[in-house]
Amino acid sequence: MPQTPDVPPTDPQVTLARLSDAMRQRGDLPGFSRAVSAILTAMRGDDGCAFNLTRTVLSDPALTQKVLRLANSPMYAVFGKEINTVTKAIAVLGTESIGHLALGLKLIDGLAVASTDSQAARSEMEKAVLSGHIGRHVAALASSRDAEEAVVCAMLHGLGRILVSFYLPEQWQLMQAEMRQHGAEEFTAALAQLGMGLDQIGRHVAQQWGLPSGLVGTLKDVPATVLMEPLDHNGWLATVATMSMQSADAAIDPGAECDVTLARIANTYADMLGIAPMQLLGAVQTAQKIARDEATAPVSQALPKGGEGSEGKVVRQTSTLSGKPADAAQRLARGVSELTSLEQNASASQALSIALEVMYQSLGCTRGAVFQRLSKEYRYLAYMFLSQDTRSSRDQLTFSDAYQPDVFHAALAKDTMVFVENAQAPSFNNKLPRWWKNAVPGAIGLLVIPLTVDRQPVGFLYADWDGDNVPAKIEPAEIAALNAIRTLLNVLLTRDCWPASHWNRAKP
Repeated sequence: MPQTPDVPPTDPQVTLARLSDAMRQRGDLPGFSRAVSAILTAMRGDDGCAFNLTRTVLSDPALTQKVLRLANSPMYAVFGKEINTVTKAIAVLGTESIGHLALGLKLIDGLAVASTDSQAARSEMEKAVLSGHIGRHVAALASSRDAEEAVVCAMLHGLGRILVSFYLPEQWQLMQAEMRQHGAEEFTAALAQLGMGLDQIGRHVAQQWGLPSGLVGTLKDVPATVLMEPLDHNGWLATVATMSMQSADAAIDPGAECDVTLARIANTYADMLGIAPMQLLGAVQTAQKIARDEATAPVSQALPKGGEGSEGKVVRQTSTLSGKPADAAQRLARGVSELTSLEQNASASQALSIALEVMYQSLGCTRGAVFQRLSKEYRYLAYMFLSQDTRSSRDQLTFSDAYQPDVFHAALAKDTMVFVENAQAPSFNNKLPRWWKNAVPGAIGLLVIPLTVDRQPVGFLYADWDGDNVPAKIEPAEIAALNAIRTLLNVLLTRDCWPASHWNRAKP
């Protein structure tokens, strides 16, 4: 790349090369491009996309908390009662909505970290966050199912501004000086210093991150105009994003004319969005208030009643092991209520996910799994798996279904829940199979909860604990709740005919 710092890079290719070089040197928006890739992959529509998305969300405990908090906010109250698990959030709100919600939250996190040492970038990040709030509330006036997609579009609308202010600060300062001293429009100043518009830069980087082409297409400034026909979906989102960013720009640095400016923006875009001007202005004002409240909210408010949620096929949790929570029985009871509320509409897969998530969180497990019996392969295999231990592998959790005198086969043969407090005791050594010792060498305690259809074992819920985190016992109220969960699962497995249609084949 040519080193010509004294010459404005009016060639767009020079600008993009400098930006790319700066991003390599300073680091991409931390973790965001990888998170985007994971979330988008999880959302792509195969049969397991809900599981994949749940796994992706739950790989980040902070993201899990934020998803549950938003899922329980007044915005989504119309869709269901209290949501305590990520599984239920996806079942109630939909994969697409949760996916966009996760994208928006990860973008906020990435921008917050990236902009900590740059006042200009911090200001642009604040505008992006406020723009996302405005986008959500504007979209909710028309269609709440589009709200989270509008959040991502609205926040990403300022991506070019964030990138230039953070990675190309000299060019950014020259742009700002041109606008202050000569009253130049932002596009004119950007063209002079960068050879291209800031929205073009945003689209270029968004494409590099692998964002969907439809979303990338919304990252453009839409001028207010009189329409001859309604906007299509992407055009509408682009207009929401433009209006949201303009409003955030006016609101972040409010002066005497702020209210007048916001009213003017609302009047300008109201007809294009199909929303009354006063409603549009009201949405902006509501978003401003919520953004202020969230900025000052204590961390303890991050979770809804019922605690954190987690489930999925293979999930790495990073929280510190702490053993069984003091309110384990109450958490399990809420899990029973959640399963019962979804009993008529949930699939057996969703119910198993909720049950695993509830057991894992409520009992403070190191690892949790749902094992399925693959009758055609004569073995059991972990179908869903959660772990706080990064050394653990789902692929190691498999064994033959031929009877052996060990704790697993004994529990399945007797159809009885089994809890072992100290699996390392010498007297218990001959009751533990070699596959288990190899797969989870650090485990001290374990729990097995058989699942049956027509009195035949089809799988089981599994949990274990490392080190000093093993509960001294499972209390009677906890046993009652676990048995209630087991009964509900057996009913749903029987209803869905799982031995024939699902459990003969392991899913990836």
